[in-house]
Amino acid sequence: MTNRIGNKDIAQQRSKSEKARVKASNIANEAVKKAIAKEKYRNAVKRQPASQD
Repeated sequence: MTNRIGNKDIAQQRSKSEKARVKASNIANEAVKKAIAKEKYRNAVKRQPASQD
């Protein structure tokens, strides 16, 4: 749930530039996570448990 200001959610009070900045940072964070996961499992053998590193 979002916090509330009176009868409106805080999310409704964000400006367009702030929303764009948050969206861009979220996309960048997801790209980093995907790159880490891709590198981690790049040479993994299928149907075998991942090695404990």
